[in-house]
Amino acid sequence: MNSRRDVRNNRAALFDGIEEGGIRASSLYSSHEIDEQDNERALEGLEDRVSLLKRLSGDINEEVDSHNLMLDRMGNDMDSSRGVLSGTMDRFKMVFETKSSRRMLTLVASFVVIFLIIYYLTR
Repeated sequence: MNSRRDVRNNRAALFDGIEEGGIRASSLYSSHEIDEQDNERALEGLEDRVSLLKRLSGDINEEVDSHNLMLDRMGNDMDSSRGVLSGTMDRFKMVFETKSSRRMLTLVASFVVIFLIIYYLTR
């Protein structure tokens, strides 16, 4: 009986090692395969994020360009308004230097009338 047990133990030890090796190899292979699939999914996710960020940065660039163009136009408009305003101020200086009360009264009255006309038209 001892000999049968010894044979069985030897045989179990011999085949257990092979079976364990087979199990280990298949589990390592499955683990490696799973890791590779996870890596592929993660890579696809990163590619999607990178393309999204690329599109987003392109949209931001277009928005910045349009705002810069708008600011340039506003700057040009302000420069032209400054020119008109300085011309008007020069005319006022000329009127005030002459100290003609009649001219002054005419000027102020015309501004008030123009203001009232614009006010009633826009209302």
